[in-house]
Amino acid sequence: MNKKTIKIISAILIALIVTFSFTTMVSAANETEVGGPGTYTGIKPNNTSDIDKLGNQVIGVLQVLGSITAVVVLMILGFKYMMGSAEDKADYKKSMIPYLVGAVCIFLAPFIAGAIYSFVKG
Repeated sequence: MNKKTIKIISAILIALIVTFSFTTMVSAANETEVGGPGTYTGIKPNNTSDIDKLGNQVIGVLQVLGSITAVVVLMILGFKYMMGSAEDKADYKKSMIPYLVGAVCIFLAPFIAGAIYSFVKG
């Protein structure tokens, strides 16, 4: 196998591992097994608005820091590209593809996290 095939297979395996790590098995008894309707005395969920606010703040801070970092790195790479020789320009073009993929991930991360949160919240 060549390196490209190995990278593709590795990416697929990592995606599968991440996907399956979010699943959990639950062995729970329904109310009829416990003693009838209305007899459940377990912990009732509290208001989760504080956790929601904290999560939104953390995601906001990470988005701002990531965006600032992405713009600064783009400025540095652009400056080096303009001032570099022909060989340097070829090297910077090669380094731009991973940078652009990372920058897109940074800018899309809040939307992806929001979609996952709304899916999990129900």
